[in-house]
Amino acid sequence: MSDMRLKHEKLSAVRDAEAQVDKLPKEPRTWRLKVSIVFATIYAIYVLAEGCVREVARFEIWAVNAFARQEGRLSRQGVENLYISIPDPSSARSASRRYATRPHIAGSAGDFEAAKDLLQLFQEEFGIAQPDEAPIFNAGSYASRDATLGINTLAKPNAWIDTYYPLMNTPLDHALSVLDADGNTIWEAELEEGSDPRDPDSEKHKDAVPTFHGFSADGEAEGPLIYVNYGLKEDYEQVLAAGGNFTGKIVLARYGGNFRGLKVQAAEELGAAGVLMYSDTRDDGPVTVENGYEAYPAGPARNPNSVQRGSVQYLSLYPGDPTTPGTPAYQNATRTEGENIPKIPSLPISWANAQRLLREISNVGLEDAFKLDGKTSKRNIKLINHVNTRVMPIWNTMGVIPGHINNETVIIGNHRDAWVMGAVDPTSGTVSLHEVVRGFGALLKTGWKPLRNIVFASWDAEEYGLIGSTEWAEDFPEWISENVVAYINIDGSAAGSIWLPTGSPSLAHLIRNAALDVAHPTSPNKTLWDARDDVGPFHGPANNDFPEGHLAKRAAGEDDIGIAPLGSGSDFTPFLQRLGVSSMDESFSLTPTDAAYHYHSIYDSETWKETYADPGFEKHVAVAKHLGLVLLRLLDSTIIPLNTTHYALELGKYLDCVEETASSLGLPIDLTHLHESVARVQAASRVLDVEKSDAASTLEDLLRKLPPLGCKPCGVIGWLKRLLGIIRALPYYHELKAAVRRVQQVNKKIIGFERGFISEEGLEGREWYRHLGVAPGKWLGYGATTLPAITEALTLEKNATLAELESQRLAMLLNKLAKSLQA
Repeated sequence: MSDMRLKHEKLSAVRDAEAQVDKLPKEPRTWRLKVSIVFATIYAIYVLAEGCVREVARFEIWAVNAFARQEGRLSRQGVENLYISIPDPSSARSASRRYATRPHIAGSAGDFEAAKDLLQLFQEEFGIAQPDEAPIFNAGSYASRDATLGINTLAKPNAWIDTYYPLMNTPLDHALSVLDADGNTIWEAELEEGSDPRDPDSEKHKDAVPTFHGFSADGEAEGPLIYVNYGLKEDYEQVLAAGGNFTGKIVLARYGGNFRGLKVQAAEELGAAGVLMYSDTRDDGPVTVENGYEAYPAGPARNPNSVQRGSVQYLSLYPGDPTTPGTPAYQNATRTEGENIPKIPSLPISWANAQRLLREISNVGLEDAFKLDGKTSKRNIKLINHVNTRVMPIWNTMGVIPGHINNETVIIGNHRDAWVMGAVDPTSGTVSLHEVVRGFGALLKTGWKPLRNIVFASWDAEEYGLIGSTEWAEDFPEWISENVVAYINIDGSAAGSIWLPTGSPSLAHLIRNAALDVAHPTSPNKTLWDARDDVGPFHGPANNDFPEGHLAKRAAGEDDIGIAPLGSGSDFTPFLQRLGVSSMDESFSLTPTDAAYHYHSIYDSETWKETYADPGFEKHVAVAKHLGLVLLRLLDSTIIPLNTTHYALELGKYLDCVEETASSLGLPIDLTHLHESVARVQAASRVLDVEKSDAASTLEDLLRKLPPLGCKPCGVIGWLKRLLGIIRALPYYHELKAAVRRVQQVNKKIIGFERGFISEEGLEGREWYRHLGVAPGKWLGYGATTLPAITEALTLEKNATLAELESQRLAMLLNKLAKSLQA
């Protein structure tokens, strides 16, 4: 019994001890373990919830990231206001004096330095660290292709230089003389422009680039001189009708009316031996020495010794490297002979030399020499043009800011190369682009990120024939077609008084609305849009038909908004007319009462520009502000702001013009089927307008309901808040997914509208051009021809049957376009 009692007492003591232990405080590590388990559970729930959200909307998360409410994020208006505050006349002047005071013809050492200057600008403004080795890549290399094809996967800005290798030429020696009957020289022209110390940059660089034509044929020519006015097709026809004969002749043409290469092409086809071109003071309006204005640099009239260089490539056939049409000009490219360059030599000459030569045609006076009656000089003219034609490197400088949507990109481009210094062409545009880059750099510093990607391009060798942009477009046609929303071009931005925007009809409203939000560069209480009516300060009598012709030419091309279509002559060409990318261009251009502009001359200098074109650099800045607003609205609008209905209505007007043309030519043509196709596109676009509005409002309403999810959580409280937000947002994500996909489908249709005019067969005889809605006129070059295949079947071929066949081809495209809008 005593043993049993002892055992019971021991058990009781143990139980009492355990009870006392239970009353003691728990070990701290036990509590820590429990807390850890709780937080691990919460985190697991968070990860599962966020994973669910991202799985549901893995392709649509950009909408949340782009529009989520975040403390400190700029509103859209705040973004525009900040941007508008950045472009500055003082900065623009400084950039211009840096870029426009040294020669930088394409392929030269000066051009390469300028390419690196732009690379540095992109790197500094966009916060891109400079790599140990400069990112300068041979086109076609893995690095070059990865830079462009990798845009869709970029997480931060990038910049690089692509090197292409086109065929180009540079001058060696040249001469121009009048010969007597025995072949002796009785007069020899001074072909260089001279210089004047009152224009210090032209004085310093007077021998940098001798006067010549890009792509002119190497050779010598001798024969009688014959005058052809502008060298338009109808000018040549008028001379022929008067009994003139061009075989073996030296043709003298004045600049203007069409692209200079077409003057040579027409002469070559008619058997001419060579071509001379000059700038005629009749095209300077009232600003002439005869009206009492002094010649530059003493005054605003034309310097009589100035010479317009320029390319004589047959641009209407195809632009870009002559030896690689349709494919990129890699260093090891397979090349053709080049079908878009002349076989006869040509030279640019001054007005002073032209006057001397015109006296060889008529000793009665200039007015008699100007008559297109086929008369020729009694004495022969000898032309010598020796050039070095070879494959040369050129450099495109590229910069990228990635956006939230990785497969939608807007491009802005300006060509950098100049025939000499090019203070206006292209450096005024380069300066405006410089200010745009500064503005976007300021936005990046606030943490702003665009909804869509933006590419900044500094193209090279535009002056020779749009080479840099064309080679890049031929290098990446699939990527451009699949990703590029719009292309914004700026060539020279400040030559004269009138602001002239041009572009695809779908961009017209955007261009106008942005211009209404930019102040006039010099007149208070006016907008940039009002500058479309500005005139220059120099007045007086002019050639009787010049001012009226100038205004008539402008009015004929404008739509109801006031935006004319694009022809060619600048870097929008490969994007619009080969790949179907909506495009625009703008500049302050010349009016009849502006100072005579020395285009492509050594006197296109900083001194001339600061004296006559834009002394305060307000025009450079106004263009930069407008470009930036257009870009921001293309980049950050939920629905891409391209107006397809306005475009569709313009098609009806284009068609009316075709019928008027046919009637004026006495060519009966039935376009009923094409009218029906245009009506289908118009109806489909109006339905799309409703869908655009509904899709945008649905997405924006949903986004307003969502809690802020765009910021990364920080700390325990941040994680908990984000978890709560995700849990609250989960019910909306299926709706969000549907809404975002709806917006993307609408935007795809909007982007595809311009693509709908692209025919793989291209235009007859110049298949490189594929846009059946607009193209450079076959014998215009610069100027736009709408519905070109049909129009030129009538105007050039005088063939109503061919016009109807072409109308059927266009109708098929339009019917397909209408269906795609309704899909």
